[in-house]
Amino acid sequence: MGKATGFMEYQRLKEASEAPAARTKHYKEFVLHLSDADAKIQGARCMDCGIPFCNNGCPVNNIIPDWNDLVYRGNYKEALDTLHQTNNFPEFTGRICPAPCEAACTLGINNDAVGIKSIEHFIIDKGWENGWVVPQPAAVKTGKKVAVVGSGPAGLAAAQQLARAGHDVTVFEKSDRVGGLLRYGIPDFKMEKSHIDLRVEQMKAEGVSFRTSVFVGKDFPETVNNWSKETVSPDELKKEFDAVIIAGGAESPRDLPVPGRELKGVHFAMDFLPLQNKVNAGDKLKNQIMATGKNVVVIGGGDTGSDCVGTSNRHGAAAVTQFELMPQPPESENKPLVWPYWPIKLRTSSSHEEGCERDFAVTTKRLEGKGGKVEKLIAARVEFKDGKMVEVPDSEFEIKADLVLLAMGFVSPVAQVLEAFGVDKDARGNAKATTDGEGCYKTSVDKVFAAGDMRRGQSLVVWAIREGRQCARAVDEFLMGSSLLPR
Repeated sequence: MGKATGFMEYQRLKEASEAPAARTKHYKEFVLHLSDADAKIQGARCMDCGIPFCNNGCPVNNIIPDWNDLVYRGNYKEALDTLHQTNNFPEFTGRICPAPCEAACTLGINNDAVGIKSIEHFIIDKGWENGWVVPQPAAVKTGKKVAVVGSGPAGLAAAQQLARAGHDVTVFEKSDRVGGLLRYGIPDFKMEKSHIDLRVEQMKAEGVSFRTSVFVGKDFPETVNNWSKETVSPDELKKEFDAVIIAGGAESPRDLPVPGRELKGVHFAMDFLPLQNKVNAGDKLKNQIMATGKNVVVIGGGDTGSDCVGTSNRHGAAAVTQFELMPQPPESENKPLVWPYWPIKLRTSSSHEEGCERDFAVTTKRLEGKGGKVEKLIAARVEFKDGKMVEVPDSEFEIKADLVLLAMGFVSPVAQVLEAFGVDKDARGNAKATTDGEGCYKTSVDKVFAAGDMRRGQSLVVWAIREGRQCARAVDEFLMGSSLLPR
């Protein structure tokens, strides 16, 4: 695929982006997609390897060599059609996916991997610009009704596939807008929400109905932002619909059980991030959590922590520090050892580039303050010793902290939802369901299926899309006896 000698002639090109000093003054996307000429050159680097490991490295199994070749030859419409065969929402993954496909690229063994993500970004933006992304309503309706609980990437993917198979699909979302964690978990500067809105309009034209501000379950959990105005019981859904898919996100955050946790100014990341997205959408909020002029400490070194860093910088924080419990990873991986698997290496996000002190192998011992408000964080160094992580003697230190954001991941889906449905759970608190064989994605409750974070736990957007698509096929088979939907 691509040009036969392209990988020897051309170098990987990083997408252009706005300078940190300028982009921290707004919440818009700042990464530009490739030009036509640059996209063709990047497509030319695909080296026609005998086994395209990128295809297997991608959770949705994108047909990457094919659309690389099509972009190289200027066949952009056909490239988009090929991309859409396996991925319902490349505008999401082309912006926020960490690109495990690139880690598996054969060229990456001894050179820079093909810029697969940037090419995907180019293809889908080209498609929207030229009006090639259009509704695909079903030619024949089946008369079957499916409820999808959750409008994140898993729920949206499942809903779109099932609507195209001819089923009447209704998506229930507890928040006031469609998108789940895409809408309120991902900052606008990484992905503007107009991309979700465009897909929602497409899906409505395909026959999908959306009901927002509706919580499915009982006893709305305090740990999740409550923007619901209506509650629907699982029994009502099971009575009204022929099948139900629970596809919500993993929204039970990991807490920090240390002295001082109760102080004001200590918040979960998902109490902080969604509020700024709502303000960006035009909502007027009281008591928004702001980092302006504050010494911010972010606990957790993953993507959510990085999002807290970027948002804090845009608020105008006085200083931002990010702590990670694990040791600092190497700056580059040992490719012969780890390829084609996802490597452990130091990753510097765009938010880190905007200003942040990062510290590794740090544990939080306690939080201290006056008048019920946090003022400082007491930490210590840790190290692995005899297979266990232990505190380094005499390593305790303190740091100013006016705002502490807990971004240590999520332990499980919202338990109240799963308990309301009465489905069996696995050892990690997720809905128990297999992904292969007869009855895949089906829970222990009749007519109820589970996909995405609800089934596999906290994961990537691209994994959610895969699970939504596969679950849709399983539901179609359950309703019709067989299915022509791709798996």
